Amino acid sequence: MKLKLGLMGVALALLISGCNEPTAYGKVDKTPYATKECINELSRGAEIDHSNKIDKIVVYKKKRKMYAYKNGKVVEEFRISLGANGGANGGNKVKAGDYRTPEGSYSIVRKKCDSRLYKSLMISYPSEADKAAARKRGVSPGGYITIHGQPKWNADGRGDNFTLSRDWTEGCMAVPNLAMDKLWKAVEKGVKIEIHA
Repeated sequence: MKLKLGLMGVALALLISGCNEPTAYGKVDKTPYATKECINELSRGAEIDHSNKIDKIVVYKKKRKMYAYKNGKVVEEFRISLGANGGANGGNKVKAGDYRTPEGSYSIVRKKCDSRLYKSLMISYPSEADKAAARKRGVSPGGYITIHGQPKWNADGRGDNFTLSRDWTEGCMAVPNLAMDKLWKAVEKGVKIEIHA
């Protein structure tokens, strides 16, 4: 029993490992998360499947769902986890470190081969409106909000039911790695993302 509880504690600690600190690009490790192949794909644009591109992503936080659209039609639906304080009653992101997922209209600004949380799609948070709201409160709006995959310990997806049953990020939206692979191939810079309560 103690061993089981100890492993659960380790898993929770790994879950709350964050998503808003960039990983140095100069150091590439040999994990499934940051490989030379991934970076090479990005540099050539070879990761895009032009026949299956999507043009919009919509997130509903209360439903814990992400929908990918192509030509106005839903083509994929994914389960997600949100910021640890960003659930159905957690509200909109207000400041750096509040562990909430932002709400609003953004776009994908870049892709990143991430050594901690599989692949990542960075969104354009904070918007000018987010910055203005934070200034009025005298706080930093934070940043580095992404759609990302799972932590290293869940590379094979065996822990998806565990990770997707709770909110654990620092404000990002986490999807299963198989979902991240689909998004990775279908999303180009500039794709719009709407995040609703």
